[in-house]
Amino acid sequence: MRFSYHRVLVLAVILLSAELIAALVRAQLLNAFLVVIILVVTSIPLWPSLRRVEQAVHLPRTLHAAVVLFVMAALFLGEVRDFYARVWWWDLLLHGMSGLLLGTAGFYLVYALNSLERVGITLNPGFVALFAFIFALAIGALWEIFEFAVDELAGMNMQKTMFNDPSGLTDTMWDMVLNTVGAAIVSVAGWRLLQRRERSPAGPY
Repeated sequence: MRFSYHRVLVLAVILLSAELIAALVRAQLLNAFLVVIILVVTSIPLWPSLRRVEQAVHLPRTLHAAVVLFVMAALFLGEVRDFYARVWWWDLLLHGMSGLLLGTAGFYLVYALNSLERVGITLNPGFVALFAFIFALAIGALWEIFEFAVDELAGMNMQKTMFNDPSGLTDTMWDMVLNTVGAAIVSVAGWRLLQRRERSPAGPY
């Protein structure tokens, strides 16, 4: 299973490298920059130093796979392949999924800290859920700032002019609403799961 997992990652890196070369040849610098970001996220488990971190905190491959798929859908398909313009609901779908993914990532950050003996902290389920929720909202807000900055500085249209609103404000607000809903769903579900684990003989973690 591990061999197959890394084979898929290597294949993805090769395909993305080819896409990067093609973008550079066509002088599509923004696309090249986005592909570089995807390459970094995709190849993290292939870096020897980060593999040791992964083994120390037991990073789940499913979480990394979800991150890679999301980044591919958002940046590669969305921006490079222009799915945001071709599929009207693509942006809304991804922002809803981002809340779920970021909330899960926030939960796992706290879980990883609790699993490290040298850190020596144990947090109650309510705080873990609150942290996951705020973490997802913070990253979502930073992404909206990034979209605004790219549009202003590079003349792009990452803040899509949807809903007959040329300013992009309506799109931004819907993005934040969907991100908040996704984060809330994960936070509540995770809180209930951790509460059940706390009441079990095995403990919360």
